[in-house]
Amino acid sequence: MANLSAPSRVFKLSTFTLCLLVLFGTSSGQLSANFYARTCPNFRSIITRAVNTAVRNEARMGASLLRLHFHDCFVNGCDASVLLDDTANFTGEKTAGPNSNSIRGFNVIDTIKTQLERQCPGVVSCADILSAAARDSVVALRGPGWNVLFGRRDSTTASLSAANSNLPSPASSLSGLISSFSNLGFTANEMIALSGAHTIGQARCTVFRNRLYNENNINASFAATLRRNCPSSGGDNNLSPLDSSPTSFDNRYFSDLINQKGLLHSDQVLFNGGSADAQVRTYSSNPATFNRDFASAMVKMSNLSPLTGTSGQVRINCRKTN
Repeated sequence: MANLSAPSRVFKLSTFTLCLLVLFGTSSGQLSANFYARTCPNFRSIITRAVNTAVRNEARMGASLLRLHFHDCFVNGCDASVLLDDTANFTGEKTAGPNSNSIRGFNVIDTIKTQLERQCPGVVSCADILSAAARDSVVALRGPGWNVLFGRRDSTTASLSAANSNLPSPASSLSGLISSFSNLGFTANEMIALSGAHTIGQARCTVFRNRLYNENNINASFAATLRRNCPSSGGDNNLSPLDSSPTSFDNRYFSDLINQKGLLHSDQVLFNGGSADAQVRTYSSNPATFNRDFASAMVKMSNLSPLTGTSGQVRINCRKTN
């Protein structure tokens, strides 16, 4: 189990990265590390404590909270639209193909929001909770920390169609991944770094079955082991780890790719004789470089098209608009 009290490594941002943040969505610099300094000074400790408790109870939750933030930001920006429940008159993003029976961690966000509403009602947005929880989840699993900016506000809408079209599929090709990330301003190397989030967590049999039974670029003993828990039919929801150390945030994911032990098709395409091979090798042999690049890319992702100022709202309940 991760040492939840271990100090995190916080990576500073380069001038180049800060320029990119301006280009791709900090909304006139209205996000700030000190946004809640006066209105809710203890909000970070509340979030960190709740995330640490959740990850201590179930290490997989760290990966789930990180993924929840990613699935939010890649669909019209980091605005907590992914948290909105469907109603009789409203269709959210939870039933989109990449999300249905897949994204999780909503109860942890609910717990954090309840605690924050008790401490400082109507102040801290659900979008900011997601951003902070993603960072704290990585740190809880012994990964790098980064400086999170705050001041995002919550959407009053969601987009099922954008969730279906914007989120990369586990069946994506390398060119498809590069294109999906490029559409949001990420370089190919940033895409590879962010793919390293698969160093934690698990995936369902249904999303890697085709790779397991129909692809050749997979380690034979690795495949044989996986097949015991993922039959050619049935067992759709049986889980397998995304890398060989799924409860520790490290660079093992990239070493696994080199050994043809990528679980998803979209993992192994990063090391399959293509343009990403060299960067995978770099991250496999240089964990500090991976941690630095991942942290930098996470800051950039968490600042995609936020709602700020008077746009949107601060939801009282993250699952529904006010």
